[in-house]
Amino acid sequence: MKKPWVELGIAVSVLVLGISIAANKKLPILIVMLFVGFFALFHGHAHGTEMPHISKPAFYAAGFVVGTAGIHIAGVLVGIIADKINNGQQLLRYIGAAIAGIGLHLLIMN
Repeated sequence: MKKPWVELGIAVSVLVLGISIAANKKLPILIVMLFVGFFALFHGHAHGTEMPHISKPAFYAAGFVVGTAGIHIAGVLVGIIADKINNGQQLLRYIGAAIAGIGLHLLIMN
């Protein structure tokens, strides 16, 4: 059963991530860790409650772990590449604005 507060938390997390990237400001690591941990609760709850009751749920969970690692690696690579190209920081800000737009859309559609 979907909980509206979980969907809201996910939408806000996407919006906050996009705004953070677009703003291009360095935040204290403790603040970043608190945001990540708080929003991870919503994402984890959504994935955990949607886990099917199959004979091998560990494979399902492993898929999410591998997928999450892939997304994080892709994000790091985008940041590394942006540092090496002309106007890369500006490109990252545009990407952040697009992510914030997706988060806003999710909030509106929630």
